[in-house]
Amino acid sequence: MRNLTMLGVVLVVLGVAALLFGHFSYSQDKPVFDAGPIHVTSRQENHVSIPTIAGVLVLVAGFGLILIGRRSA
Repeated sequence: MRNLTMLGVVLVVLGVAALLFGHFSYSQDKPVFDAGPIHVTSRQENHVSIPTIAGVLVLVAGFGLILIGRRSA
């Protein structure tokens, strides 16, 4: 069951990253006006928050998969 252990490690890394960073942002360009040679765009900043409980749940699930993977091997 090496696959379960690998998936568990990935989930642990994602859980730790979610707890450390907590949020991320990205920008998106949207066209506002487009008439012939004239192009006007607007840049919009989007922020995404990751709840703490989600990071904890992913971390616990990762440790659980690591334990199950080690017991099966």
